[in-house]
Amino acid sequence: MPVSFPNFGRTLDERGLRPKSRVARAAWYTLALALFLYLVQWLARGLKFSWGENLGGWVTFLSVVSIFLFCWLAFRWLRTRLLWRLRNRLIVTYVFIGVIPAVLLVAMAFVTIYLFAGQFANFVVISGIDLKLHSIESVNVAIANELAARLDRGQPAVSDALIGLRTNQANWKHREVCAWEGKQALPLCGASIPFAFPEFVQGPFREIVEDQGDLYLRTVALVRNRSLLVVSSEPVNIDLVDEIAPALGEITIYSMEEKPSATSDSNRGDAASKNGIPISFATQPSSGDHTTSQATLRPLLTYGKLSPSTGFFDRAITFGTPLPAVNWATGQHNPNAALVRVQTRPSVLYNRLFAALGDFAKGIEAVLLFIAVILAIIELLALIVGMRLSRSITGAVAQLYRATQHVDRGDFSHRIPVRSADQLAELSVSFNSMTTSIEKLILEQKEKQRLENELVIAQEVQAQLFPHQISQLDSLEVHGFCRPARTVSGDYYDFLAINSEKMMLAVGDVSGKGISAALLMATIHSAVRAYSLEGLPQYREASVGAALGSQLMVADGAQGVEMSPGALLGLLNHQLYESTPAEKYATLFLANYDSRSRRLTYSNGGHLPPIIISQDGSIRRLDQGGTVVGLFDALSFEEASLALRPGDIFLAYSDGVTEPENDFGEFGEERLIELVRDRWSEPLSQITEVVTAAVDDWIGEKEQPDDITLVLARAR
Repeated sequence: MPVSFPNFGRTLDERGLRPKSRVARAAWYTLALALFLYLVQWLARGLKFSWGENLGGWVTFLSVVSIFLFCWLAFRWLRTRLLWRLRNRLIVTYVFIGVIPAVLLVAMAFVTIYLFAGQFANFVVISGIDLKLHSIESVNVAIANELAARLDRGQPAVSDALIGLRTNQANWKHREVCAWEGKQALPLCGASIPFAFPEFVQGPFREIVEDQGDLYLRTVALVRNRSLLVVSSEPVNIDLVDEIAPALGEITIYSMEEKPSATSDSNRGDAASKNGIPISFATQPSSGDHTTSQATLRPLLTYGKLSPSTGFFDRAITFGTPLPAVNWATGQHNPNAALVRVQTRPSVLYNRLFAALGDFAKGIEAVLLFIAVILAIIELLALIVGMRLSRSITGAVAQLYRATQHVDRGDFSHRIPVRSADQLAELSVSFNSMTTSIEKLILEQKEKQRLENELVIAQEVQAQLFPHQISQLDSLEVHGFCRPARTVSGDYYDFLAINSEKMMLAVGDVSGKGISAALLMATIHSAVRAYSLEGLPQYREASVGAALGSQLMVADGAQGVEMSPGALLGLLNHQLYESTPAEKYATLFLANYDSRSRRLTYSNGGHLPPIIISQDGSIRRLDQGGTVVGLFDALSFEEASLALRPGDIFLAYSDGVTEPENDFGEFGEERLIELVRDRWSEPLSQITEVVTAAVDDWIGEKEQPDDITLVLARAR
């Protein structure tokens, strides 16, 4: 039965263990392949297959590659985790900019001080040896001159100065002096000659020499035309080291014994490995062939001991330097004949270095200590200032990050506290200002949305005010169109059927646009319908009645009282004047059409004069009436009547049709008349579409400047 792990893959993804990048997949695949090859190699060894040994190189190579890839992945993971926070980035930046260079400088300073101290310790020993050589040379020259003088006088070849030195100077007990006249040793050498005659010396000589495995300080003086040769020699021993470098520390002098690497003297090699330190180095013989030599450092002497530490920084310093010497038998100069190793402490070197200053050295030490304290204080202050600056930066960024989380949740009321006066503080102030503006904008957007919803409702209500189902008369067909410039319109048109033979046509334009114009338009619409269908109201002021005069018409008993267009305009003018502000007014055209007499009775209250376009192309303007309604009180409006012949088109419009402008000027009344005249026989709705399309093309990409209203009627 197969075993399934339904949650295994999901758990790996949740824990982030599934490799996603190419490097991660390559690392795991390489590791898996290395483990597989290692398992195959192990099985092959167990089964004693010879080809299994060949897999070892591949296993090593794949293991190294996988280790490198995993190290790279670890570096990327640490970089992602550690450097995500700005604080960690600043810390890493400070480490790379300040700490690492400082550490490198300190490390370089310590290395330099260590090398300088070690070199200075060895310099003390080498300079002491050199001074000793100069001293031996001076005495040797004096002895040589004394011997020359005695030989010139025929006296025995002895030196009173040498006898006195050996008697009075303790350090002369180990020093040996020998003289040769020509190549004949003189009695000064004693019973046995301590060292061989130097064949290679051709002039004054002052060097460290290697003679029979030991080191000596030797000088040679030549006098009497080089016929007299005097040699003074002092062995390099503990007494010598104590004289030249007392209390310096532990001083060890090694003698270097060389042998070519091709020589296979097993016994000598074993002894050298037991008694010395084997080393290898390249030499270049006189023939020019490069050979490798095996050398052994054999300790000749060890003097002194390391002094106790005086503090944490008073560490042991160990340093070695080569000691050149001349082979006394051959005269060859060997720069690596010996090695001086000095182990000392900084306190010892400091005391030796400033020994000549006496008490003044304590003053220098105090000054250096004071400077170190001042630098430490400056470093501490710099660290504190850096931490405070880092905290201020990271704190400001953290506050901004938390603030963005509040904004992401829709909380625009959150504010960042500002406690400083820097660029980050200005950024926080800008963020607070931004959230305040966004909060106000959201409130304004909500209010705007509410107003838009109300405008949509108002638009729907206003749309119901325009006639939808028009009862067409037998002798007259009508059509109307209105398109607001904004959500609601201030233009007005209506077709009101009074009875089966009569219809009222109304076209108006309220001053302004928007809600106020739409409300005034609704008022006019209601008043026109009320006065037209219900007749003259029972209450009216005397001035109104006087203004109406004889314009009231009384019809037959069946139809009741019928309001004429002029009288209706007078009533509307008085009502608007009383109920609206002084700056509010409207233009209004009212007309009654009688189908039996085919006559149109109208009155124009300041509206653009409608036009009658006859079938032969002639036009008549309906301009009888008066001024706008609602601006002045107690006005009377004239009426006029005309007969409509079959085919005549009644055209009424608002200024939103003729006044739109572009680079060529206004759309104009003439262009409107031509469009209607050219499509005289087409349906009224199609004529309306052509006119509105032409107006839109004339406006172009600009915003519609005003409400567009078009009313058409055609006599049949």
